[in-house]
Amino acid sequence: MRIRDLMSRDPVCCVINDTAQTVAKTLCDRNVGSMPVIADAESRKLVGMITDRDLCCSVIAQGLDPKTTKIDKLVTLSAYTCREGENIEACERLMQEHQVRRIPIVDAEDRVIGIVSQADLALRDKAERVSKTVAEISKASRPSIVA
Repeated sequence: MRIRDLMSRDPVCCVINDTAQTVAKTLCDRNVGSMPVIADAESRKLVGMITDRDLCCSVIAQGLDPKTTKIDKLVTLSAYTCREGENIEACERLMQEHQVRRIPIVDAEDRVIGIVSQADLALRDKAERVSKTVAEISKASRPSIVA
């Protein structure tokens, strides 16, 4: 199965200069836990990804003002991506290796054209592959600081 057969097209995105409050509201309104961050609405060029956890740990936990805090410093810039013509296995592999639940799909100019989520896999992929992907994503991550 190709990614184009499974992906959600034209996903909601936020812009790199949005505020944390704007992004949080969009996540709530759309009932999603993360979304692609783009340079601007016209180009839709992918900059990175932002999650509800990014907002919680970086804004709320540090007592920053969500109305004035821009997300440019909160974005995960090294987003893992796929192309719509690739096999879905490539997307699942990225999810498993990097423990991410969503992979943005970009065109040749790195414009966001879709997204594949763990839910997309659960609804349309083979159960045994979905099970493996969910298990890998859900593994406890190793601490980043060695004591």
